[in-house]
Amino acid sequence: MEQMIRVGIADLKLCKTPDKITTVGLGSCIGIVLYSVGHDVCGMVHIMLPSSKEIKNNSNRAKFADTGIEDLVKMLEQKGVKKGSLIAKIAGGATMFVFSGASDLGSIGERNIKSVKETLAALSIPIAAEDTGLDYGRTIIFDNNSKKLTIRCAGKADKII
Repeated sequence: MEQMIRVGIADLKLCKTPDKITTVGLGSCIGIVLYSVGHDVCGMVHIMLPSSKEIKNNSNRAKFADTGIEDLVKMLEQKGVKKGSLIAKIAGGATMFVFSGASDLGSIGERNIKSVKETLAALSIPIAAEDTGLDYGRTIIFDNNSKKLTIRCAGKADKII
């Protein structure tokens, strides 16, 4: 029987077909799905911040783009998925709040998008599809069987990438 694997905020998990994997609450956060054609295992990480190097309390590696993606790749490799076969789909990175002044807080979504893309490029993992930026939150559901990522947003039709 198919189950829904739930990934929390600053969390990462693996999923095996026929199960699906989901995360909610993607505002400025980004959900990154890593999968490989021909494999029945995929993974998702829900990152909150761009870099573990900018924060003192960085013990939760899944919270950051640089370490969260790296750890997810290692977990998939332990399940027999070759790094060179991985493909990514990403969603999130919205600008949820507008701040006046020169604060970086308002651009955390943009900084997350940039860091996720740089980390994936450094690992030679191509991005097959993305739904990032803008000003609304998202919930994502990945079906590893079809390799389709469904994006749900309040007041909008589901989008499949």
